[in-house]
Amino acid sequence: MQQAIEKAGVLIEALKYIQQYRETIVVIKFGGSVMDDPDAMQGILTDVAFLNVVGMRPVIVHGGGKAISQAMEDRGLEVQFVKGRRYTDQRTLTVVEHVLCNEVNSRIVRTLYKQLGCEAMGLHTLSSCVLSGEKLWLEEDGKRIDLGLVGRVMSINTRLLELLCKADNIPVVAPLARDEAGGKLNCNADTAAGEVAAALRAEKLVVISDTHGIRRDIDDPESFFPEMTEDEIRRRVAEGVIGSGMLPKVEACLRALDAGVRRAHIIDGRIPHSLLLEIFSDRGVGTLIRKEPNLDAGLASA
Repeated sequence: MQQAIEKAGVLIEALKYIQQYRETIVVIKFGGSVMDDPDAMQGILTDVAFLNVVGMRPVIVHGGGKAISQAMEDRGLEVQFVKGRRYTDQRTLTVVEHVLCNEVNSRIVRTLYKQLGCEAMGLHTLSSCVLSGEKLWLEEDGKRIDLGLVGRVMSINTRLLELLCKADNIPVVAPLARDEAGGKLNCNADTAAGEVAAALRAEKLVVISDTHGIRRDIDDPESFFPEMTEDEIRRRVAEGVIGSGMLPKVEACLRALDAGVRRAHIIDGRIPHSLLLEIFSDRGVGTLIRKEPNLDAGLASA
């Protein structure tokens, strides 16, 4: 009996958040090694299905870096990184597109539809592409560094995304863009998710990876910051507490917040049902990022 009462308490705790976030858009980005764990992925997608069923409007943006690297090695292609970004020539782009669209994206859509009973639509360069971009150049010592067919997202087809959400259909976006000439570009998934959240003015951006939020001590998973402001983020970057692997994630979060997204979260997808715990409980399981300090300590994950 006590166990049943505790379960009811959890549902009651979630009720206020379900009411608050009904019909709001939440952009969910996942990547990292969590995507190589079938159980973790099943749990995350089950959480996404829950959000959809209770009336929220999830939009997924996914990565697939490790699967791409493995596919390139299987084909005898050299994996090259320049300043932390994958150098992308035409052969590399062909592999990237195949893995992201035909393998990763299709698997996510199939799981949501066939196993979890949700309508879902894959959006990428082999179907309907919602990301438009331009070639990205890096700068160092006044010189431009060529990354090949790597792009930055410049605009989003928000009309299509919003129509899908209103039709109770979950958009699943691969980080591939088309340029003005119709060419294809490989984009950073964290950055793409931040741009999608910004363009949609989403209620939340949730970045799911294999990192337990932002940590004070990189080697201590329990040292994560439950909540941070934009100013605190920038200070921790300057202090070196936030390292290179976390930078694209926090930059995506700050980009979303600057555009009007109310809350951004970085959570560990290896924790069972971390997405639900972060959104529907008074105390989340990752790092909540706000523009300003929390004025209502009673709603830490709101």
